[in-house]
Order: sequence, then structure tokens, then C-alpha cells
Amino acid sequence: MSASTAQRNTVSGNRLPLAGIRVFDLTRALAGPFCTMILADLGAEVIKVEPLPGGDMIRAWGPFDQGISAYYLSTNRNKRGLALDFRHPQGVQLLARLAAKSDVLVENFKPGTMEAMGLGYESLSAANNRLIYAGITGFGRTGPAGHWPGFDQIAQGYSGLMSVTGMPETGPTRVGVAIGDLTAGMWAAIGVLAAVIARTTSGVGQRVETSLLASLVGLLSVQGQRYLSLNEIPAPTGNTHPVIAPYGAFETKDGPLNIAPATPDMWLKLCDLLGLEPLSADPRFVDNAMRMQHREELKSIIEAKLKLRTRHEWTEAMLAIGIPAGPINNLADVFADAQVQHCGLVEEVVHPLLGTLKQLANPVSMDSLDGGSVRTPPPLLGEHTRAVLADYGLAATEIDSLLSAGVVTQYDATGSTVQK
Repeated sequence: MSASTAQRNTVSGNRLPLAGIRVFDLTRALAGPFCTMILADLGAEVIKVEPLPGGDMIRAWGPFDQGISAYYLSTNRNKRGLALDFRHPQGVQLLARLAAKSDVLVENFKPGTMEAMGLGYESLSAANNRLIYAGITGFGRTGPAGHWPGFDQIAQGYSGLMSVTGMPETGPTRVGVAIGDLTAGMWAAIGVLAAVIARTTSGVGQRVETSLLASLVGLLSVQGQRYLSLNEIPAPTGNTHPVIAPYGAFETKDGPLNIAPATPDMWLKLCDLLGLEPLSADPRFVDNAMRMQHREELKSIIEAKLKLRTRHEWTEAMLAIGIPAGPINNLADVFADAQVQHCGLVEEVVHPLLGTLKQLANPVSMDSLDGGSVRTPPPLLGEHTRAVLADYGLAATEIDSLLSAGVVTQYDATGSTVQK
């Protein structure tokens, strides 16, 4: 590891958790880059390899901040950028050479693509048996749907997640973020971390795999167990709890509020707070089973009271007597919130073209991440090509030759294009 790399892997005098681990990142779009960003946040040296001429496809996805994709900005910090022609014979040879000097390779190509380039797990691990090879697919590397392309909403529907999400009157609804991509990236990162630990004992790497489908089925939790144990097929229940009433979203004077009076004692406290003491003895609401049967009536009665005050007033009043509650915030509310700011969930970094760039912080807090998780901005296309190749041991003359042949390119800091 070079001196510059060692410096990048140290923050506030602390050695970052994954310092010394080099990740060769061949991913694009969202699931793979999210995985490698997690590893980069934790201190791994992540080399983002982008295909020429346009780089990661996600660079073309809007919305854009001064011409730079917000999607790209959201998943590529703390990485160094290498731009390489994947279709050039020398480019493929170079990929294999660099993979042989890496600790981890992460890819999310369609099954068979890496093998077709001669970069499959078997060939790369033969050259470097310490290599941890992580692959993310849409539906698995093999099987009847293994050839399907990996698109998040398709996986959300296929996995059953959409069937338990949404309102009864609307039917299945997608989650508001690409949850399949993001969780696949998280599961892959967990697998890589486990493989790194295993390698300290075994001395050898291994293949790590997950898919959008597997990641979402793995999130079905109690709904999945409900079917496996009871053969029940859950339906969308919207913003109400499937087995507790009242519990869910209710309208107030200025917007929706989540309340969770989950115990009999909390139910009685809620009745007192709202001036609805008679409800506690009403046969329709005397226990949770009856409240479930009459939940719509109960919701109307409760909301008539809640609409007299704001969601923040009710939140404070309920928390004061031990009833869990909180407003349903939009993103402007979230990023202006005192608790979000106190927890440091947004960090800033200087981007060479955008100036100060705000980023969502890594949600994991560790002593060795005391300096923060956002250290360097998402790389420009080919921004670190020369430096990366030099760190891998290539001589300056060979790097010049690769640049001249168009096998790789280096970003020209004086302009806005990638230059040979």
C-alpha cells in the first residue's frame, strides 16, 4: 500500500476499519456502487473502474446538479476513478492484471458477462487465490430466472414485497426508493466483510453472491414467516398496523402523525389525553381484538380530536406520557430536523466542479470513523487513472503507452472532458 493510500485510510489519527483492503469495483448503476461505497466509507481503497467512452451508465440518469447526476453523486464517494476501454483487448488484459493484485472484486453484470470476458471467478481466483469475488445479479446467477435483467421495481414485485406494501384500496405499491438495489448492495457488503474475516484464518478468498430477489425475500421478515408458519397470504394494510389498533398514521391539524399506543396502558393514556375516556369502556373498543374489528370507526373518532392541534404539539404531548409518536416528515422537514442534524446524518465534502457537496453520512458510528464517513467526493470520469495504475505497480512508461493507445484515459483537470 502506497504512502498516499495509507494517508487516505487514516482519519483523525485513527486507522479506518477496512484500511489495507483494496477493492476493484467493476459495478455500475446502483446496487453494486452502493455496496462498494459502504466498503469505501469503512476505509477500503475502492477503485471505481468505468467503461469508456461514457463511464458508469448512472452518470446519464437525472436529476442533475450542474450537469452531474444526483444518482451518481449518491453512491460513489470515497472512491478513486479509473477509466478503461472494456472492449479493447489490452483493456481486458489490464483488468485481469489489476484484479490479481486486489483483495476484493465486486461486479454486477448480467450472468455470464464476466466469464465471456475471461474474468470469471474461476480464472481470476486461479491467478489470485486470496481474491474475494462478489457478484450481484437480479435474480441469481443460475436458475429459470437467472437470465433476467436486474431492475429494482421488477424485483420488488417478483419478491412479494410490493404485495404487502400499499393501501388496501390501491393494491401493491413500490417502495419510494430502489430498496432492492440498496439492500442487495448492503447484503453484498456484509458478505464481503465476512469473507475478509474468514480469509484471515483460511488464507484464501471465496465467491460471494446475492441478488435483488434474494435481498428482498430476505427482508420479508414476519410477513414471510406468517406464510411459512400459518400459510396466510398477507395483503397491503397501508399505514395501519396489521394486528394492533389504534396504531399507524392519523391526520392532525397540519399533516399526518404516526402514533403507536401498543399496550393496554398506552391505550388508556391516549383516551385520557384526547378527552375520550368513555371509549375505554365502549364495547366496540374494550380490547385490541374489538378495536381491530372497528378500527375505521375508531380512527375517525381519534382524528376528529387530533385535527384540533398540530402534529408537533401532539408528538410532544404523547411522548410526555409515554406514548410513542412522531410526525411524518417530508425531506425538507428531515434535513431541517434538530435530531437529524445532531446525529450528523449529513456531511460535506468539496467537489472539484460543484464546490461544497452535501452527502448522506454512513449511518454506522464507530470510534475509528470519528472523523466522519464522507472523505472524498465521487470521482470524475478517469480522475485518478494515472495514480491508480501507479499504485498497482505499473511503470510510468507503460501508463503512457496505455494512454496513447486509448486503453485508459485520464481526466484533464483543466477542462471538462476525459483526455488521453
